Amino acid sequence: MVLDQEMPSNPEGDQDVNTDEDFTPIGTVEIFNDSKIDTNYILVNDAAANRVYIMNKKAKLLHEWTLTNNIGNDVYLMPNGKLLASLESDEPKIPLGGKGGKIQIIETDNTPSWEYIYSSTEGETHHDVEMLPNGNILAMVWSITDSIQAKEEGYMFSEDIYPESIIEINTNTSSIVWEWHSMDHLVQENDSTKRNYGTIAHNPQLIDINYSAKETLLPEVKGDIMHANAIAYDAEKDLIYLSVNSFSEIWVIDHSTTTEEAASHLGGNYNKGGDLIYRFGNPEAYENEQGLRLFQNNHFPNLLKGEHKGKLLVFSNGNDIKQSTVYELELPETYNLEPNKNNEPKITWSFTDPDMYSGKVSGAVLLENGNILITEGDFGFWEVTREKEVVWKFSAPGFYWRGYHYLQEAPEIQKLGL
Repeated sequence: MVLDQEMPSNPEGDQDVNTDEDFTPIGTVEIFNDSKIDTNYILVNDAAANRVYIMNKKAKLLHEWTLTNNIGNDVYLMPNGKLLASLESDEPKIPLGGKGGKIQIIETDNTPSWEYIYSSTEGETHHDVEMLPNGNILAMVWSITDSIQAKEEGYMFSEDIYPESIIEINTNTSSIVWEWHSMDHLVQENDSTKRNYGTIAHNPQLIDINYSAKETLLPEVKGDIMHANAIAYDAEKDLIYLSVNSFSEIWVIDHSTTTEEAASHLGGNYNKGGDLIYRFGNPEAYENEQGLRLFQNNHFPNLLKGEHKGKLLVFSNGNDIKQSTVYELELPETYNLEPNKNNEPKITWSFTDPDMYSGKVSGAVLLENGNILITEGDFGFWEVTREKEVVWKFSAPGFYWRGYHYLQEAPEIQKLGL
């Protein structure tokens, strides 16, 4: 059964996925097994139209926010009913995909109640933000390194680069209280006269500054040597998970360090300073011949909770085969990142389909009924069961960053009066 703009209600005799009056859907819905659909709500981030809205599974628009700026990509609804949004600044200084520069907390009446601007020729926030339990915010930053300094760090080309940093912002004082910089944790085999020279395969805790330069990058990301696109936080272990698209990896960083320790190789709960305590998805990125490469570009490391605690969902874009895959991975209880060992996590579930491919953005979330809601960036959404049965799809012209699901009775939904 298909619902679209020309068919605003279900044919007589079909069961509704949500009980609603007649309306005009905002896209096309395909229902394959109505009895297995999770009937809760989806928060949609459509970066093409710069729209953030909530819809039900019949594609009825339930609520939409008015934003002051374009999406920079991530916008999500917090339990207090407020939005946390990564937006583009008025004049972004680093015009790469996912550019941001402005972070806002937005009230239910669309009014920004807090704003932080990090947009200059020195660097810019981008893509994703994460609210910490203490009320601080983690944000990713592109920091500009000019071609001369890049050469000093052993970079193989003469061009400016945009390596990754992470900052933690205190929302009470609007000040940076912690930071981590990838440039403090490099290794390279290109120039033996530089300080970062070393054997890549022997140092999995360090980042090969030239890895993506050896790969074939899209023209629009020239100099964007890492292109992190998502951030997640494990409060119990005090760890940050950084999705690094150009490396086809997820990096795990110790957040328990001080800023000084994060710039070093010692300190913190894991006594590795700001070095990577774990990494997975692409052992080729650190010349490890052990372990299977899973990702060919990746988005949204989604840490699961409850009975699925210790697992993670991630969207592998699959640019090499033009087919995407969602993986559920079981993370190790203890992170041991060793040279010439298989450091990859265990695959506990996966889903792919010849019709599912998005070379950019996208992600997956676990639904209340156990199904998986998949965002396919240039299509829309799929809902699939653990048995890999496709039960529902939504599509409309757009560029879908992520979809977040919310129970109909969730406090944040109730605060919106839905």
